[in-house]
Amino acid sequence: MKNIFKTGGLLVGLALANTGCNKTLDELTINENKPNSLPASLLFTGILNDAYEAPNGSYEYWDQYYLNNYDYYGNNRYDFGSGTIYYTTLKNVGLMEQQATKAGSPAVNPYEALGNFFRAYLFTRMSLEMGDLPQAQALQGLGAITPAYDPQKAIFVQSFKWLESANTDLASLIAGGTTTVAGDIYFNGDLRKWQRVVNTLRVRLLLNLSKRTGDADLNIAGQFADILSNPTKYPLMTSGADNMQYVYVATTNNFYPNNNRNFGQDGSRKNMSATYVGLLTQLQDPRVFATTEPARYSVDNLNQSPTSFASFIGADAGLDLGVMYNNAGLQKYSFLNRKRYFSTLIGEPTIQIGYPELCFNIAEGINRGWATGNAETWYTAGIQASMGFYGIPASGTYVASFYRPGSTDVTAASNYDTYNIPVSFTTYYAQPSVQYTADAAGLTRILQQKYLALFRHSGLEAYYNFRRTGVPTFTTGPGTGNGGRIAQRFQYPTSERTANTANYQSALQRQYAGNDDINGLMEVLK
Repeated sequence: MKNIFKTGGLLVGLALANTGCNKTLDELTINENKPNSLPASLLFTGILNDAYEAPNGSYEYWDQYYLNNYDYYGNNRYDFGSGTIYYTTLKNVGLMEQQATKAGSPAVNPYEALGNFFRAYLFTRMSLEMGDLPQAQALQGLGAITPAYDPQKAIFVQSFKWLESANTDLASLIAGGTTTVAGDIYFNGDLRKWQRVVNTLRVRLLLNLSKRTGDADLNIAGQFADILSNPTKYPLMTSGADNMQYVYVATTNNFYPNNNRNFGQDGSRKNMSATYVGLLTQLQDPRVFATTEPARYSVDNLNQSPTSFASFIGADAGLDLGVMYNNAGLQKYSFLNRKRYFSTLIGEPTIQIGYPELCFNIAEGINRGWATGNAETWYTAGIQASMGFYGIPASGTYVASFYRPGSTDVTAASNYDTYNIPVSFTTYYAQPSVQYTADAAGLTRILQQKYLALFRHSGLEAYYNFRRTGVPTFTTGPGTGNGGRIAQRFQYPTSERTANTANYQSALQRQYAGNDDINGLMEVLK
């Protein structure tokens, strides 16, 4: 053993002597025990994980889907703090492109094209939360340690340019025979599917700007019509198989946020919202059987059928939390469907950008007169795609499973009661409250169906749609705080007040009368 240590010491000494003669001071400061560079593929994987938006967090109660009823775990207030910041991820986007170039990739390569997509995706996501942001001068390090804030309009104009470039470069790569990219956890590297995501995001962003159709620089209607009229140039998602969705894998401990290991905490500490459940039952929508369970009080105490729409009850988001907690304890509210969301470790895929939403966005744009087309066709396609995600057939039987009261094992199939529920899309669509009409009422139905399709998916997109349209009606009260108002924006990070004071204050003065006001209206909402 002593000889081994002596030999090791000699080798270390020789190595140090050798490096001392041949390496620069910069090279000597590199920590050889840590990786000093990563391949573009690994950086890409990290970016995809950073951009993922999970269910079961605060977004769900701000979307008024799923509410806290126990204050130890949270509340349902709209007292927004700082928005989510993605500058570190955006820095990695640049590093990803650099590493691809260092590895010998040409100027136009998959990582460069997708880098432009993620710049648009993440900068607009931050802007929709907060408003103006550092963009042009951001990520320059010592070159701009106090970056100026770009106006929100400029952020979107630049983002549309990035998406145009991403689409063009992906089309060029695919035409030249490059159809895959390494490190992709969404599409197994399929660049054709990524090109559809690029253009689907662009359609989403155009709808987010629906209040700014008169702005010639944004050219909302023109961009929308150009995309729809050029499907070869701007391919879009064609089915749920194109969804950009996060898939959970139990063998890698990548669990769905609700699962059988946290059932004790989440199974009854949260309940469904009346905004979501009430709309489903009003429309006699079979998706309620897939996502929700009947309120046991209605079944056991009021003798209602567990498959009656009247048995599914959500709580008003504005309720005082103590009142909601007591009612939930009496099982007067519906909970998440335990079979779907708690019986396994992997739940369901979480859609980040999806085909059902695209269908409704296209239907909305056509309804608004931005382009010619059949809004009803897109509208019905969106409903059917959303129902298909839950395994609900266009015609036939849907097997609903509800957790049996008093059961102790959420994983055991024997602890669920099953019901064969007849379903028919034709019958569902024949309802006047569902059927599309080419008017303002039709627009409301599009927005309602989009809200139902976004359940547990796409982060704050349901909130953004409510914020710009008022559909569906979000309820307020003591439980939602903020003086009975739905907050309109998130605040800037507190670090900006001290580290970038002048630019921070200038941005507030320009937008919100000098206050970092969560009720202030950002440019895209005016």
